[in-house]
Amino acid sequence: MLKLYRAANLQEAHLVLHRLEQAGIEARLFNEYAQGGLGELPFTHVYPEIWVVEPADIERARRVVEDYQCAQSPLGAHICRFCGEESPGGFEICWRCGAPLEPE
Repeated sequence: MLKLYRAANLQEAHLVLHRLEQAGIEARLFNEYAQGGLGELPFTHVYPEIWVVEPADIERARRVVEDYQCAQSPLGAHICRFCGEESPGGFEICWRCGAPLEPE
């Protein structure tokens, strides 16, 4: 396994992990529950990290992360085509049913 990404928070880590899964890249999330150790551990040791399982996937995974970092959040809200719920423009998946949201 190779370390790919250190996220600022758990939500960001799950967004990146979801994008990797969509690209067919097997990855693992580490330090998911380490925030509880903050204070006892240095803050840099509790950031969520994403590791790629197969070393052959690392370059493709880096491109996925690069695309995530360069993506512009749409300003308007999204309406889920599966459940009809409205989600904020920055969301990539429906908060209610978990379906991927299509850009307008």
